[in-house]
Amino acid sequence: MNNNFPDNDRAIWILKTKGPQALCVVAEELKITMEGARFQLLKLANEGLVEASTEAKGRGRPKQIWSLTEAGHARFPDRHQDLATRLLCTMSSTLSPEKMGEVLRATAQGIVEKYREALKDSKDLESKVRVLADLRKRDGYMAEFQKEGDSFLLIENHCPIRAAAKCCQWFCQSEQEMFTEVLGKKAHITRTEHLPSGQRRCVYRISGT
Repeated sequence: MNNNFPDNDRAIWILKTKGPQALCVVAEELKITMEGARFQLLKLANEGLVEASTEAKGRGRPKQIWSLTEAGHARFPDRHQDLATRLLCTMSSTLSPEKMGEVLRATAQGIVEKYREALKDSKDLESKVRVLADLRKRDGYMAEFQKEGDSFLLIENHCPIRAAAKCCQWFCQSEQEMFTEVLGKKAHITRTEHLPSGQRRCVYRISGT
């Protein structure tokens, strides 16, 4: 049994190493009663880590089979972010700025379209910036909206792509270009604080022209 997992989470390790299993197998591996195993699995299911499906074989009663969800699999180490960062850093050092810009603009287009769809019913700049802040918050930027005089502040207290932005400054340039594209050319956007420059957050002042 893996000692890195607390007792209540050992079922996760079993399902990861042995694949989807019936309740009786999980109970046997945990060396507890069926009722005890069911209690643990239901607790993990409420946390979104495991799920049950029904499997019918032969004439017997269908079995309930337990397996990990995507969130359950995410409890184990995943180095894809490190790999993605290394790839971006390599591309940034080998491609010309023009080519790198083309690649990242194409990548960002999906985000732009998603933001435009979310902002389509916003009638004025204030409501647009407010919705944009909420979208950035959902994307992991710990964003918030503030009104300051005749302008608005879009504050990002965290950068989930900070490692990539350090080796490829185009990300920061792209972010401001993306905001201009989403909010419209009439929005005047100025970055007043910049996390990669040593400040604790990124802040954009947005006003109408």
